[in-house]
Amino acid sequence: MASMRIALIKGDGIGVDVAEAALTVMEAALEKVGLARPVYDEIQAGAGYFKENGVDIEPDGEERAEAADAIFLGAIGLPAIRHQDGTEISPHLRLRDRFGLYAGVRPVKAYPNAPQRLADPRAANIDLIILRESTEGLFYSAAAHDRSLVVNDDEVQDILRITRKTTTKLHGFAFDLARKRRDRGKPGKLTCVDKANVFTSLAFFRQLFDEVKQNYPDIPVGYNYVDAQALDLVRKPWEFDVLVTENMFGDILSDLAGGLVGGMGMAACAEIGDTTGLFQPAHGSAPDIMGQDKANPLAAILSAALMLDYLSEKLGRPELSSAAELVNSAVDSGFDDNALRPMEFGGDMGTRAVTNQILSRISPVAPVRTSIRA
Repeated sequence: MASMRIALIKGDGIGVDVAEAALTVMEAALEKVGLARPVYDEIQAGAGYFKENGVDIEPDGEERAEAADAIFLGAIGLPAIRHQDGTEISPHLRLRDRFGLYAGVRPVKAYPNAPQRLADPRAANIDLIILRESTEGLFYSAAAHDRSLVVNDDEVQDILRITRKTTTKLHGFAFDLARKRRDRGKPGKLTCVDKANVFTSLAFFRQLFDEVKQNYPDIPVGYNYVDAQALDLVRKPWEFDVLVTENMFGDILSDLAGGLVGGMGMAACAEIGDTTGLFQPAHGSAPDIMGQDKANPLAAILSAALMLDYLSEKLGRPELSSAAELVNSAVDSGFDDNALRPMEFGGDMGTRAVTNQILSRISPVAPVRTSIRA
C-alpha cells in the first residue's frame, strides 16, 4: 500500500523541536500497527526563511503542500521579525485561506497530574472541543490577505466576513462532530457561540446554525454569547462538549480553555477543509527556548494523532485510526502514572524525556532513544 505523503513545515523556534518529536512518536505508532513511515516533503517557511529570502515560504511550497495527503506544521513566527506594518510573518494564514481549511478543531482535555487552574474538583472532567471557523470572520482581514477596507494614518477598518457557503459547512461539521462524540460516550451537545445580539454578521451565523440544526434533530443544542461563554469557561467548563464559533472568538476562547488544562503546550489543533488538512500545535514558536530541550511536545504529538485520525477517514485506512489511539492512550496512561512531567508545568522532563516516555508506552520493547530523531 502506498505510503502517506506529508508536507512538513517545521517553521520557527521550537516548531523544529516539537515537530521532530511528534513525527518520531507517529512513526512508532505506525510501525506498531504494521505500517510504513510516511514520505515527507519538507517545505521551508516562516519568519527565519523570510529574513534570509524576503518571502515567507519556498516559491513552490504552497503547491507542494496542496499535493500532499496532509500538512504538518511545527510553529511559525519570530517576534523580532515583522513586516513594516508591525504584523508577524504568517504564511500559515494564507494556507488556511488557499485550501479552505474552515474547520479549526481545538480539543481541550484535563489530564490527571497535570495542572488544573480551577479549584472546583469537577475541573478534572473538562473534555470539550472548540470548533473555530478558520478562514473568515475577523481573520478574513488578516494582514496576510491585504483585505482591510480602509488603511491610512487616520483610520483602519477591517472586515468581519460570514458567508453562507463556508458557515453552513462549518455547522454541518460541528453537528457531525457532536454526533461522533456522542457515539463515543461523550455528551454530544453542540453550543453555538456568537454575538448575535449586536452584530448582523453574527446574527447570520446563528441563523445558519438554526438552518443546519433541522438536519440533526438528535443533537441537543445550546446558545451562548461570546462574553458569557468566556465567563462560563471559567465557571463551569465541564458542562460543555462542542462549541462552534467565529474565527477570532475561537482564537481567544481556545487559548483561555487551554490555560484551564495546563497551558498551550497541551493545545493540539487540526484545521480541516474539503480536500486537505493542516495539523499543528496551537502554541507559538518560543524562540527563547529553541533547541534547549525545554519545550513541551505534547501539543504537537496530540496534533499528529489528530492527523492520523483524519487520514484514516480520508484514505479509508482504519489502521491509521488504531495508530492514533495508540498515541492518545500513551498520553493518557503517562499522565495517569504521573510519568509525564513537562518543564512547562514545573516538572523535570524536557522535550526528549517526554517524547521517550510516550515512545516507551507505544513500543515497550523498543530501546529508548537518546535524541528526538534517531
